[in-house]
Amino acid sequence: MGFLFANTIHLRLASAFMKKNILIIILLFCLNSMYAQNPIIIGDCTVTYSISGNDATTKNLTGTVKTLYVKGKMSRTDLVSQNYKQSIIYNNTNGIAVVLKEVGEEKYMSTLSADKWKKENKRFEGLKLTPANETKTILGYQCKKLIATLKDGTSYSMYYTKDIVPSATENPYQFKDVPGFVLEYETFYANSSSRITYTATVINFNPVPASKFEIPSAGYRILE
Repeated sequence: MGFLFANTIHLRLASAFMKKNILIIILLFCLNSMYAQNPIIIGDCTVTYSISGNDATTKNLTGTVKTLYVKGKMSRTDLVSQNYKQSIIYNNTNGIAVVLKEVGEEKYMSTLSADKWKKENKRFEGLKLTPANETKTILGYQCKKLIATLKDGTSYSMYYTKDIVPSATENPYQFKDVPGFVLEYETFYANSSSRITYTATVINFNPVPASKFEIPSAGYRILE
């Protein structure tokens, strides 16, 4: 009798243990599914992009580096070469963009209202995004390919990850409706056959100093 009673207890304990483990597995599966379906919104980050393409030499972009800073609803992009620097500080809340340019010792600054910034990016109006059946891994993130097509028929590609989403975009027209973080993309000049590719090489999630988004009050020639 004692033997049967002990076996019964053991069976009950084993059954309870199995049920507990099954519940833990189900919970972990649900958590993994939840995080897989819900990308992490990144409110602070710094991304460095390398530049390549057949225009890298003819457009004096050899050795040029692009850096994107995101903090809250603010973004800043720095394009730095040996003799030239351009920074665009964009406020995603009011749509105002401030463009800073340095050529040699000369410094220029222009402020574009939301309407002017929209006109500046008029070529992206009516942008259509078409998923492509291609993926690649960039900085450990699986990225999907999109083909962006403009109204004039010009198209360019980009790769984005759905795992993370920036809290602010560097350009709401060029990257309109992209459901993730763009880690590689093409750009072009008047000749659509000449392309430059920007590819993320480093991403840092440390807090970005607020000073990165301060507008200079002196030292720049104001352009209308």
